[in-house]
Order: sequence, then C-alpha cells, then structure tokens
Amino acid sequence: MLFFFIMPSFPFFLLLSKSLPLQPLPPWAGEVRLLSVLFWQELLSSLLHLFDKCKPISARKSGALSSVTTPPRKICGQRVENAEEMSVLDLPELALECILGKLSPAGLSNMAAVCSSLRERCRSDHLWEKHMKEKWERVIGDAARRDWKLYLASREDSSAGIAGSDSSKKWVVSVLSRVWHISWLKSRIDGGSKTKNPLPDDSIMSWYQSLESGKFWFPAQVYNREHGHVGFMLSCYDAAVRYDCQTDTFHARYPPHGRRTTVVEEGVQWDRLRPPPVETPAHDLHISDCLDDLRPGDHIEIQWRRSKEFPYGWWYGVVGHLEPCDGNEHFCWCHLSDTVVLEFNQYTPGSRWRRASINPKDHREGGNETDGFFGGIRKLKSKDEISKWRQLWPADALE
Repeated sequence: MLFFFIMPSFPFFLLLSKSLPLQPLPPWAGEVRLLSVLFWQELLSSLLHLFDKCKPISARKSGALSSVTTPPRKICGQRVENAEEMSVLDLPELALECILGKLSPAGLSNMAAVCSSLRERCRSDHLWEKHMKEKWERVIGDAARRDWKLYLASREDSSAGIAGSDSSKKWVVSVLSRVWHISWLKSRIDGGSKTKNPLPDDSIMSWYQSLESGKFWFPAQVYNREHGHVGFMLSCYDAAVRYDCQTDTFHARYPPHGRRTTVVEEGVQWDRLRPPPVETPAHDLHISDCLDDLRPGDHIEIQWRRSKEFPYGWWYGVVGHLEPCDGNEHFCWCHLSDTVVLEFNQYTPGSRWRRASINPKDHREGGNETDGFFGGIRKLKSKDEISKWRQLWPADALE
C-alpha cells in the first residue's frame, strides 16, 4: 500500500526538487522544495521504524532479556542496586534559593541551561539585581537606563518588521497541510529559525549580559579624558562607553567637536568613570541652583568649553576670597558681594586659568574666544565627590 501512495506523488516531488532554467521561480518555490526534502527524510525514518517493528519476537525478547540481566553497575568501587539519583530540584525551596543566590553571574547562566525549571529560577530579576548593583551601579545612571529602554524599543520595532516576512512561509504550510498531516514539518519550519526559550529583553539578566559583552554603549562621564591629556586635567567629559571584558576596562567614544572627528579612547579604568550627575546635555548651559549658597572654601564643578563649537566639560575648582579679604572667617564678607571668585589651584600662580569671577545675580555663559567660555556651576556636597577630585590631583602644577 505504501508503494501505491509513493508512486503517484513522485512526479510532483520531482518537479519541485528541480528548478526550471528558463523561467524564474515564484518566491514560494524555495519553501516547497524544502518541504519535499523534509518529507522524504521523514518518510525514510518512518520506514526504518516500521522495519524495526517487523523483527522476530524472539530477537526483541533477547534484547530485552539482555538489558534485564545486565549486572548492577559499580560507582566509585561500590556495588549500587536500584539507587535513585537525587536532583537539585529535590532540595527544599529555601535551600535552593540560598544556593542560587551565592552563584556568580557565570554560574547562574550555566545553571539556567540545565533544565526549564532551573532556567526560570536562574533568570529571576531578584537574583540578578544584586549582581547588577555590585558591578554596574557605580557607572550606570538614569541616562543609561533611559538609553537601555530606547534600545529595547528599537529592537522591538525591527523584530516586528522581520515577523512580516514569515507570512509566505505560513501560507505554504497551511496549503500543503490540507494534503497530508505535516504538523511535525510545520514545527520544524516555524521553530527552526527561532531560539528556544529566548531570554526576555527587559530582564535584568539581559541587561547585565548586554553590558558584560560590550554590545551596549551607555552614557557616562570620563575623568581626565584621552589618557590624562594635560589639556583635560581635572575635568570630566561626557562620552558613550562600552565594557571590554578581555581587559576589564572601557572604550570611551567622545562626540566630535570643532574640526576634530569622533575620538575613541581605549583602556579607560573603572575609577575614571562616573554616571552623569545632572541631566543637562553637553552642549547646553546648566541652570545653577546653588549660586546664592556659595561660600569661600566650597568645592564646585563648573562648565567650561574652549569655543562655542565644543561641548562643555565639568572642571573642578573652589570658591575663593575677594582681593581685599585676608581669608579670616570671622571677618569675611565675601559671601555678601555681587562677585564670586572661583579658584583653580591645579594651575600655577599667575596663570590666566588660575582665577575667574562670576556674578551670581545674573549668571549666564561668560568668557571669550581666548580664555574659553564658562557656564553653570554645581556645588559639591558629597565627600566622595570631593575625595575623587583630590585623588586625580596632578603631581605637578599646570601652566
């Protein structure tokens, strides 16, 4: 009976398996050829299974008896009979959670590949949140989180466009499924190009792995950019950075400015990165909210750029005293003046970069093409921020 079924359909499959040299094939022809090849593979597998069932009963019994009479196996020199293997899933819930909580990110990723039950557990956000904070919190800020959401949204849009291209494939399967039962074939076609149990894009595990692999560039600020170039000493500039797991450092990509193209700096250490402390873009003037509270001795960061075409960088300085004041805190009236003196003590006395004056009542971008332009001011209140600038202090005074 099988022979009479195959022979009438043979010309049909022969026609599909060969392309015509003179006329272009329709778009669905490739799909139909794939169906014919997979059909013959499945048919051959079914015939082999049928022949196996037709073996003599004595042969099948002998095979079964051989498996029954196999002597008990030895494990580590001991005789084991009817031993039941214990799975990690047999552990109490609290014990299993404790074990998973002590695994490293690599350990969690490996454990997630064991089975479906462990996969769901090892992908849980509460397990990866701890690893995310321990490694990335010191360099990840609100701007990076927003960029990650935008990155996910762009991937969803691109995947939606790709999904539309599968309509012709589904049409071919639906038509041929009316001829014979090919549910197994449909599963191969639909699932062959898809990853089984893909990692959700919005999970913390996905974000961690995107950062770890260096696929995701995120916004940050870099201290002493371009390997501590003297022209950027004690400054902090915006950049897009990505992690390099081979060297445990970062690549920093600075935006173009003036006549300079995009600059990429490699080997940026962890201690030279920070999340952007404010949401002001690099080319915009920061609106200061601390000008009325500035006092001599306060630590500040001020925006400065070489020319109008350049982005702002944040430069470290302190609030100084006016010229008539001797610095005695009991007789100092500098904070009542309409002028605030800013000192940049990393420069030598007499340098044109050493001091600058601003009017806190009418603060706007000031300066000129010779000395550059200064913008908004941040008052540093955190001891960690002040300590960080002191760690970066140059060994020699700058000119």
